[in-house]
Amino acid sequence: MFLGRVVGEVWATRKAADLEGKRLLVIEALDERREPGAPKVTPVVAADPLGAAFGQRVIVAFGKAARVACGGDGEYAFEAAVVGIVDELDAPLAPAHWMDNPGGGEPPARESRKKGS
Repeated sequence: MFLGRVVGEVWATRKAADLEGKRLLVIEALDERREPGAPKVTPVVAADPLGAAFGQRVIVAFGKAARVACGGDGEYAFEAAVVGIVDELDAPLAPAHWMDNPGGGEPPARESRKKGS
């Protein structure tokens, strides 16, 4: 699991059947420092069964734990899910940006994809 912040949302009209009806969020990890040699993929696209808002801090799980958190038996076609929305965080030695929790705001407006707009 890791702590992250919701930085966006993904819409896909064509996707695996397991993803139908699932809200997909883009999550940026709060902790940019990782163990040397540990592979890092960020941002992460995660299923969101909880309704996290843009800017909120969240807890993200991977693997079977993520799939079970979305109400399945662990056999869904995704690897990450929001399993908690952070209300408060007590980490005195963490960087200051970890404490910011501007959740509930609206994401920046999406640009029109029409030609000539």
